[in-house]
Amino acid sequence: MSMEGKICMITGANSGIGKATAIGLAEMGATIIMICRNEERGEKAQKEIIELTGNKDVDLFLCDLSSQESIRKLVAEFKNKYQYLHVLINNAGVMLSKRTLSVDGIEMNFAVHHLAPFLLTNLLLDILKNSAPSRIINVTSAAHRMAKMDFDDLQSEDKKYRLFKVYGVSKLAAMLFTYELNRRLEGTGVTVNAVHPGVVNSNLSRDHSAFSRGFAKLFFKSPEKGAETSIYLASSLDIEGVTGKYFIKKEPKESSEESYNEEYAKRLWEISANMTRLVSI
Repeated sequence: MSMEGKICMITGANSGIGKATAIGLAEMGATIIMICRNEERGEKAQKEIIELTGNKDVDLFLCDLSSQESIRKLVAEFKNKYQYLHVLINNAGVMLSKRTLSVDGIEMNFAVHHLAPFLLTNLLLDILKNSAPSRIINVTSAAHRMAKMDFDDLQSEDKKYRLFKVYGVSKLAAMLFTYELNRRLEGTGVTVNAVHPGVVNSNLSRDHSAFSRGFAKLFFKSPEKGAETSIYLASSLDIEGVTGKYFIKKEPKESSEESYNEEYAKRLWEISANMTRLVSI
C-alpha cells in the first residue's frame, strides 16, 4: 500500500510503538510528522527513521503533550508549515508509579492519555476535514475494561493512587472520547477509531523497577508487533470509511459496556472542553 502524498502525524514517535509506526508508514512513502518531547531523542529517532526507510520526508516537531500551552504552540507551528493532514495517530503515553501533576495541575495519566488527544485533535479538526478522507487513530488499551468513570474524582485525588486503576480510567476516557468524536464527525469524511496494541515492551515501563523492565522485555510483544494495527488503520483501503470502532489485531472488537455510555461521553466531553478552555464542537 503506497502512502505517497499522505501526511501522517504521530505523537510519541521517538520510541516504542510510535517509532515503529513511523517507520512502517515512512516505508510506504508517507510524509511523517514526528511529535516528540525531547529534542535530542527526537532528532536521533528522526535520523534513524530516514536511514532505515530512505524516506527523507520525516519532520520533527517538539511538544510536551502534558502542557496545553505546548499543544497549542505545536498546532500553530504545524499549520504555519502544512496545509493538509491525512492521518493523526494519538499514540503518546505515560505510566507513572507515583501520582504526578502536569504543568497545568492535572494528573499526568489523565492529562496525556485523554486531555492531550482531546485538545490536539480538536485543534486539528479543521485541517483534517479539509484533507478528507482523513483518519484519526487513538491508541488506547484493554485496561479500559477494568475501569469505571468516577466524575467526582477524575484526577485520582480522593483515593489511594493505584497505577493500573488510574491508567485504566484514563484509557476509558480515551474510548469515550473516540466514540463521541465519531458521532460529532458524521458526514465530514473524517474517521476515528481506537486500537489496543497489545501488551508491548515499550518506554512506558521506564519509570518502573529493573525487574519490571526485564519482565516486560522477556514476555511482552515487540513495538513492531504492537504497531501493526495502527499502521493498518492508517493505510489500509479495506477500512476506508470505517469509523467508530475498537480494533485488536486488525479486527474490530467490542469494547467495555461502559465505553459505549453516551451520557458519560457527552458529560466527559463538556468537562474536557472546560479543562482545556476549548469551544466545544
